[in-house]
Amino acid sequence: MGAALRAERPQRISFYSMLKRALTIALVALTVAATPVRAIEGGPAPFDSDLMRLAEILGALHYLRTLCGANEGNKWRDQMSALIDAEAQSGDRRNRMVANFNNGYRNFQRTYRTCTPAANLSVRRYLDEGAKISREITARYTN
Repeated sequence: MGAALRAERPQRISFYSMLKRALTIALVALTVAATPVRAIEGGPAPFDSDLMRLAEILGALHYLRTLCGANEGNKWRDQMSALIDAEAQSGDRRNRMVANFNNGYRNFQRTYRTCTPAANLSVRRYLDEGAKISREITARYTN
């Protein structure tokens, strides 16, 4: 018989660590708003795929953090609104960002009805990925 696989034991995330990650994600909205990078003749900005992924992450966090009792209200939705205000107030780009946010939310809504260790693990991974995307956009596209 083979060895049984054991589920990874979730680690506790400190409030300050979580806040630091959340603030890093929030910085992207402010940084991108000040970034003059736009593609020529209305084409996509070079960081559009990163923004679309970030929108999906924000949607997932909005669902999962609420599910897991974070008591953050509309924090993640508000971050998404700020990102849309900064980058895509109207048009196809805005619609794609909204669709990605909603997909992130709905994908986890279909999967999780209660907060589980796997849901908490997803939160940690998405916080890390969102912070990474934010740092990379900031490093590449700000003056």
